[in-house]
Amino acid sequence: MSVAAAAGPAFPGMAGSSAEQAPDYRSILSISDAAARAQALNEHLSTRSYVQGHSLSQADVDVFRQLSAPPTDPRLFHVARWFRHIEAVLGGPCDKGGPCGLQASKGRCVQPQWSPPTGTEPCKLRLYNSLTRNKDVFIPQDGKKVTWYCCGPTVYDASHMGHARSYISFDILRRVLKDYFKFDVFYCMNITDIDDKIIKRARQNHLFEQYREKKPQPAQLLEDVHAALKPFSVKLNETTDPNKKQMLERIQHAVKLAAEPLEKAVQSQLTGEVDSRAEVLLEEARDLLSDWLDSTLGSGVTDNSIFSKLPKFWEGEFHKDMAALNVLPPDVLTRVSEYVPEIVNFVQKIVDNGYGYASNGSVYFDTAKFASSEKHSYGKLVPEAVGDQNALQEGEGDLSVTADRLSEKRSPNDFALWKASKPGEPSWPCPWGKGRPGWHIECSAMASTLLGASMDIHGGGFDLRFPHHDNELAQSEAYFENDCWVRYFLHTGHLTIAGCKMSKSLKNFITIKDALKKHSARQLRLAFLMHSWKDTLDYSSNTMESALQYEKFMNEFFLNVKDILRAPVDLTGQFEKWEDEEAELNRIFYAKKMAVHEALCDNIDTRTALEEMRALVSQCNLYVAARKAARRTPNRALLEHIALYLTHMLKIFGAIEEESSLGFPVGGPGSSLNLEATVMPYLQVLSEFREGVRKIAREKKVPEVLQLSDSLRDDVLPELGVRFEDHEGLPTVVKLVDRDTLLKEREEKKRVSKIKCLELDIC
Repeated sequence: MSVAAAAGPAFPGMAGSSAEQAPDYRSILSISDAAARAQALNEHLSTRSYVQGHSLSQADVDVFRQLSAPPTDPRLFHVARWFRHIEAVLGGPCDKGGPCGLQASKGRCVQPQWSPPTGTEPCKLRLYNSLTRNKDVFIPQDGKKVTWYCCGPTVYDASHMGHARSYISFDILRRVLKDYFKFDVFYCMNITDIDDKIIKRARQNHLFEQYREKKPQPAQLLEDVHAALKPFSVKLNETTDPNKKQMLERIQHAVKLAAEPLEKAVQSQLTGEVDSRAEVLLEEARDLLSDWLDSTLGSGVTDNSIFSKLPKFWEGEFHKDMAALNVLPPDVLTRVSEYVPEIVNFVQKIVDNGYGYASNGSVYFDTAKFASSEKHSYGKLVPEAVGDQNALQEGEGDLSVTADRLSEKRSPNDFALWKASKPGEPSWPCPWGKGRPGWHIECSAMASTLLGASMDIHGGGFDLRFPHHDNELAQSEAYFENDCWVRYFLHTGHLTIAGCKMSKSLKNFITIKDALKKHSARQLRLAFLMHSWKDTLDYSSNTMESALQYEKFMNEFFLNVKDILRAPVDLTGQFEKWEDEEAELNRIFYAKKMAVHEALCDNIDTRTALEEMRALVSQCNLYVAARKAARRTPNRALLEHIALYLTHMLKIFGAIEEESSLGFPVGGPGSSLNLEATVMPYLQVLSEFREGVRKIAREKKVPEVLQLSDSLRDDVLPELGVRFEDHEGLPTVVKLVDRDTLLKEREEKKRVSKIKCLELDIC
């Protein structure tokens, strides 16, 4: 800093140089002779105060930095005293070791000004919000805490792949929010155990089992089946939906096909054949007879335990399926049957607020009154579906769309908050008479009891948007008199089966248990990870083949890295000098990590994230291959860092279920034994022994020993889940691989070898 520029304050406690002082200092510094300059400074200082109580100016400091020591000439009294005063304040004329004295101002010993780096704007997490149909920046209402309610299953039958679509997808989103973005997620899910479907199925099962226990005579069975076919045929003729019509036609055809042989056997009085034919018909006509029995005898079912037994059983099966899929359990689970008092209170307040009305023992939500309110809007999610009577009636349930029920409403768009129970239905006491909760009200009451007037996230399947979730929003905001019950609505996409719509009511579905017989939980999850959570996913052989190939590709990389890391090395050898190849791979590593991060910020795009991870592994494979071709050892630390990162990401996604320090675990789910750590030392010894034997056999030209060695590799070890990979001039690579995978590989090699033999005509 020049003296001319030193007219302002420089430090706290330092007075600014006055306008009069600056010119004096400037004229002093312009004197070239040191003695004359010191004399002029002494004369200037004699005219001003510079001792105790005087605050330094920047000009004082700048001139002080030009001197290395106080003058020895006693005539320069003021300069010496001024110097000692400033030295006492600043601690010396320059930094230690720095040559000072009279010098140009740019050479003074001061710490330069520091500026923070500009940096880059961090990408923000955005989620596709059904309320806006846009990707919105995710901002929880309370710091890092996230409140999340997820619509659970209606438990009246086996869980299927449609359930897996929603609950695996939400499990992935939940894990990423919690373990990657480090949000504190409170996850609540419900179980619907009171519902029209449950009531009807429970009655039908009960009545059919009663019918079966009576062991009807074959002639009586045939008579009952024909009686049941009449209303069924009417239902078939009235059905307009082509998929449903096709399903009903299949049932009708199967029943008629099973009835014909029984009729012939009865006519021919073939006793032994009659019994077996009757059993076949009874099973084929189960749905037909159940529906018929329910229509005639259903109102007589009064035991409430019948309606609780069915959902309790299927809820247990659902939890088993979720555990098998490695879906984390919710933090809290709510059942409708346990929240009836809260639901009654919730309905009462909606009525008190003017948005509900009682009619013939039932209570309905007044959609017109709600929509006309300035504070509210109806149909936030799917406004174009408001008034869709097919959707509304499906939401009300099969037992609630009778003519008398529909006539109770002020408007066809109104929906039931509370349903007066009819004969053959479970009931609970309430101010409007005995009844049961409507479908939509259960979620509002249970979620609000636990999460309050406004939650961060509400999740469910795409087909729940209207009327279920739109009605949830309306009744909840009518209860709280707010307009923000849910901040972000997340809806998972549909699941199709080989391109066809999956539907339990159409009997076009695959149970989770059946799916797990064909593929592992990891493979199913990888298939879901390779598709957007909000888009339609087609469960087909092509989809699963892609998942299998991805799993195999990643597993081979992990096995190769493990083999590299097993090579003995001393402590200092763990840190090898990086060449250009390592620097380039490391650059790619960080670029791919950033790409994965950006993908997850973009609506948790796991599909892109997995592709970036695959690309990173491809680069690693090229690097390892180049190193091995050059007979050089790949850099252990770098490959380990990459493999640990990939393992970490797969754990976050839930694709690695058990504890594993690196790669996919070996030993099967729930195994307490670290199989790899236990058996690998013995396999290494076996590999080295085999290498020694092969070397001697080649030198001594003993082909029989080489054949035995190959048989050990190709026939014996695969049966034990062990793969030996021989590479010319390099140690044998030892890998623990799934036994079935190795056996399939062996069969494929034999098939390819046979084809080559036939092509060469040498078989």
